[in-house]
Amino acid sequence: MKLEWLSQLTDAELVEALGTPHLARAASHELQKRGRDAARAVLAGLADARAAVRLHCCRLMDRIYLPEDFPTLMRMLDDPHPAVRSSVLHTLSCDRCKADEAPPIEGPLLDRAILAVAADPDRHVRMMALEAVGRAVHVSRRASEAIALAASSDLSAPVRKKARWFAPGGPVHRRTAPRLARRAG
Repeated sequence: MKLEWLSQLTDAELVEALGTPHLARAASHELQKRGRDAARAVLAGLADARAAVRLHCCRLMDRIYLPEDFPTLMRMLDDPHPAVRSSVLHTLSCDRCKADEAPPIEGPLLDRAILAVAADPDRHVRMMALEAVGRAVHVSRRASEAIALAASSDLSAPVRKKARWFAPGGPVHRRTAPRLARRAG
């Protein structure tokens, strides 16, 4: 199906189209092409009554995030839909997807991610929260303790397995360990 006509829509109309399953992918691509120019409409879409719209907007924010968006995205960690909570955790913790740096993990984001690892009822959210907490495992004892607890006691085997990746000695922990500074000379 040809959807070139979507390029003629306003940013707000494209955000509205995110709630229509057969238009959502194309609308998302168009909004992503518009980048930060569409940020105001995408941020407004985070308050939409439809979880699908909020989810697409969280995913878009992963690419167009700026530091001033942090408070709005932090509020999304209370979203009733687990896919939205999982997506916003990714948005707030993944630095590979952003042109600039991801938000610092220390502070309120680490606090909320540790809470999600320990208490979110959805295992997918807990798994994504592990990635956020894992960013701080080399600099925060609280992060290391939260990961160790999840590795030993989470009710979900996949969550325990992923936690072991981030725990000391695990493959992600080893790969992300800070490199020793080379000696000058």
